[in-house]
Amino acid sequence: TVATNALLERKGAKVGLLTTEGHRDVIEMREGLKDDRYALRQPAPEPLVPRRLRLPVRERVRADGSIETALSRRSLSSALASFRDEGVDSVAVCYLHAYRVDDHERRSAAAIARVLPEAHVSLSCEVFPQIKEYERVCTTVVNAYVGPALQRYLTRLQARLVEAGYHGPLLIMQSHGGLATVRDAVALAAGAVLSGPAGGVAGSRHAGQLLDVADLIAFDMGGTSTDISLVVDGAASIAAGRPIAGQRLGLQSLDIVSIGAGGGSCALIDAGGVLHVGPQSAGADPGPACYGRGGTQATVTDANLVLGYLSPDASLAGGTRLDAGAAHAAVETVAGTLGLSTVDAAAGIHRLVNTRMADGIRLVSVRRGVDPRRFALLSFGGAAGAHITAVARELDLRRVIVPRLASVLSAWGMLASDLRYECVRTHIGDLGRFDAAQLQSVFAELEHDGRQKLAQANFHGEVRVQRSADMRYGEQIFEINVPLDDIDWRGADPLAEAVEAFHRQHESLYTYALRDQEVVLVNARVAVIGRLPALPAEPGRAAVRPAEPIARRRVHLQGWREVPVFELGALATRQRVVGPAIIDAATTTVLLRDHDTASCTEQGWLDIDIAAPQSG
Repeated sequence: TVATNALLERKGAKVGLLTTEGHRDVIEMREGLKDDRYALRQPAPEPLVPRRLRLPVRERVRADGSIETALSRRSLSSALASFRDEGVDSVAVCYLHAYRVDDHERRSAAAIARVLPEAHVSLSCEVFPQIKEYERVCTTVVNAYVGPALQRYLTRLQARLVEAGYHGPLLIMQSHGGLATVRDAVALAAGAVLSGPAGGVAGSRHAGQLLDVADLIAFDMGGTSTDISLVVDGAASIAAGRPIAGQRLGLQSLDIVSIGAGGGSCALIDAGGVLHVGPQSAGADPGPACYGRGGTQATVTDANLVLGYLSPDASLAGGTRLDAGAAHAAVETVAGTLGLSTVDAAAGIHRLVNTRMADGIRLVSVRRGVDPRRFALLSFGGAAGAHITAVARELDLRRVIVPRLASVLSAWGMLASDLRYECVRTHIGDLGRFDAAQLQSVFAELEHDGRQKLAQANFHGEVRVQRSADMRYGEQIFEINVPLDDIDWRGADPLAEAVEAFHRQHESLYTYALRDQEVVLVNARVAVIGRLPALPAEPGRAAVRPAEPIARRRVHLQGWREVPVFELGALATRQRVVGPAIIDAATTTVLLRDHDTASCTEQGWLDIDIAAPQSG
């Protein structure tokens, strides 16, 4: 999260931006869009590079790659002298159409190395070598902004590992769900900005392989947010153009929806007397009121403690016990304002956050033409277990899986990831008029580039290649990525197959296809994946007798009831626990509601069958 935090907290490098004359203000002009289109007074996000550090250079490359204006050494030298005087420590270079011809950017990099030898340098032709100027300059600037912080951190980390006696490879998680070497991660620092949640998706994909479940909804509920994504046929979906902290990243990343709902989300009442839960969070410090660290606002965790879903005897890291009295006091404040009892207010907080998280699942499924009911819900993150069965009920989902490593599944997923390099080339044209051999040649060159990167990473194992293309209808201004691995390039008409694949993908996403319109190929993409050794199989569980409840707890489930409490680690393989019940683990608590049935798998995971609604 080093790169992510540097961007979110605006604590990145002092960046200077070199652009083609007339284009210095692209990152401030933006696209004319805003998060809330009806907020007329909403200010635009502050650009990462102030105008005095956005300097034009006299040069210009045309869209076809021809040179209109040669690179002016005088204007470049003048800009670099200004950067030196300003104390710039990172330089972003983004010239017009550099994805076609990169000579001007590379010559500028050589000049930067002479004038500012200590500066971190980011070239758009390396960071984001494809069409769309705003996304290209924004991504390059983000790369320059977070790159130095990431480089410093990884350098220190490598040194500490060597001191500790570790001399093996160090690989870094990337936003697209693959791994990269330290050198490549620093060069493409923007590729690590969304890498934290990516580990959870990688873990979900691996969990599905272990359980032979191809279609999963990955549901990661932490303290501040919940990250949700789909795994379809064993593969995670990829998206590009993700906004973060007011910046548009053009790089591909796993398609994850994050909502501001977590265990630390605060319950607030607006001026109209309406209860809201999140996105404001108590964080880890001071944290929920029950942490006893000075927090006074009611949070989801406080509500769960009031309702009995969490044990008042549970301990935080360091041995501090939860403070049930502080939780009740915080929720009572909300209850008094709403004119409710403390328990009813806590139940309202719990239901509201469940509804918000169910809506998040609808965003990644129903809104995209996918029926979530055919998916299993994989629950992880320390806070998810107390909510997951209610969320599943709201969406009419029938299967929930809770891994034994639920609270650290993201870290586990990183161990199950492979080296991955994305290579892309802008190649615009009507796909129906392309020459199939020419397009194959483009893909072959991109694959060669990716294999070279694997070789530079000292990888010599099994390699898998994925081909795809960004395509659109002729009059559209956005593209969709279409996998092309199933195309028979030796067939009679492979381009017609690619066109039809686009029509089907468009129809799946937007419910219609325009088969009489031209289909434009914008970018050819190749992902070259170096398969790393698989994680060792988890050890089988010893044959033990079915566990008995370790306690009984008073919980509120449409009224107060006493329910049995089981310890997850003590359950026998294939032991069934029927709800209402609570299953406690060291780092999470799972609540089973009426008639839910949890079975313990050979790995010690919970496979929960959600009871269908009772008729009558």
